[in-house]
Amino acid sequence: MSGKLAIYAFSGDPITVGHLDLIKRAQQLFPRVLVAIGTNPDKNYTFSALERKKLTKDALLHLKGVKVANFTGLLVDFAYEQGATVIIKGVRNTTDFTYEQNLNSIGLSQNHGIETMILFARPELAHISSSTVKALQKSQGLVHDYVPLSIKVALEKKLSAQTLIGITGSVASGKTYLAQQLIKFGQKQGREVHNIELDHLAHQIQNDLKEPRYQLIRQQIVATFGKQVQNKNGSINRQKLGELVFDDLTKLAQLNQIMWKPVLVRLRHELQNKKGIILINSALLAEADLLKICNNRVILTEVDTKTQQKRLKERGLTATQIKRRLESQLSADKKRQLIEESLTKYHFGTLWQITPQADFASFADELFEEIIND
Repeated sequence: MSGKLAIYAFSGDPITVGHLDLIKRAQQLFPRVLVAIGTNPDKNYTFSALERKKLTKDALLHLKGVKVANFTGLLVDFAYEQGATVIIKGVRNTTDFTYEQNLNSIGLSQNHGIETMILFARPELAHISSSTVKALQKSQGLVHDYVPLSIKVALEKKLSAQTLIGITGSVASGKTYLAQQLIKFGQKQGREVHNIELDHLAHQIQNDLKEPRYQLIRQQIVATFGKQVQNKNGSINRQKLGELVFDDLTKLAQLNQIMWKPVLVRLRHELQNKKGIILINSALLAEADLLKICNNRVILTEVDTKTQQKRLKERGLTATQIKRRLESQLSADKKRQLIEESLTKYHFGTLWQITPQADFASFADELFEEIIND
C-alpha cells in the first residue's frame, strides 16, 4: 500500500473510546495508520502484551486499513523500521503535553528524521483514561460509555470475574424460567450463575429501601401519578400504579424515566462480590437503552399470545389487565429489531432467540455451553 505511514502509539491497557477517537482522526490525516502497543518494563499491566494486541484489534475491526502491532524498545526505532514518517500521540492535559514533549526530544536525538504530531483529546473525552476505566470497573461503575463493548467484556472478566448476559422478552415469555434453568446447569458444572431481575430492584426501591434518595423517589412517583398509588406506610401500591401506567404509554414512559437511574444504582450494589455468569433480566432492556449494560449479549424469549394470556391469568390478572399489559410492551419482533440495531451500531454482541416452539431446557443447555466457552 502506498502513501505515508503514521504510527499511533499507546499502551492499550486497555483501549478506550478516547483512543478510538484519536485513531479515527489519524485515519483522516494519513492513508495508512499502524497502532503500536508498547511495553514499558517498569510498568505493571492489567493485560499482557498479547492480550492488549488482541483486544485492540477486536475494538478496531470495523476500521478498514488500520493495523495493530506490539513493540518493545524505543518507539522511534520501531517507527524507523516500519517506514513511518510520523508518530501520533494523544494529549489530554498539560501533564500529558510535558511528558510527550520530553519523549519527542529524546526521539529527535536518535536522528531518524521522524516527527511527532500531537492530537489533543476532545474536551468531552479528556477525562477518560485506561486507569480511570479500570478503577470504575473495580467498583462496578458504568464503563460502557468509556470503552468499546468488547473491552468492557474483557474488563469484567479480568477484574470482576463476571460474564454479563441479558435476558429480555415480553411479559410472561419465560424469562425467569430460563434463568432458573441456566442456574441449574451452572450448579451441575460447579459454576456460579446469578439472576438479577431489574423489576425486583424496582420493587425494593418503591417499597422497602429506607435511604433518603429512595424516599424521594417514592414521593416523586406520588407527585407524578397521584396519591392513589401510595400505601398508608408511604410505599407504592404497585397494583394501582400498574393500572395507571399500563393503560397509558406516556405515563409508562414517565415511570421508566423516574426509575432507571435508581435501578442502575441498585444493580451496581447487586453486582458487588458476585462472580461467574450474571443474568440481567428485564422485559425493557432494549426499549430502555440498557443493552450496553449486558454488552449487547442478550437472550430474547418469545411465546405465543395464548400462552402469555394463560400465564398472566394464573397470576391473578383480569382479562382487561392482561390486554393492557400486553399492549403496553413492544412485540418480540420490535425488540429483536432494536437489539439488531444495537449490534450494528456498536459492532459487537450476540443475540440468542428462543422461539415459541423451542424446548427451554434444551436451549438452556446449549446456551450455557456457548457462554462458558466464549
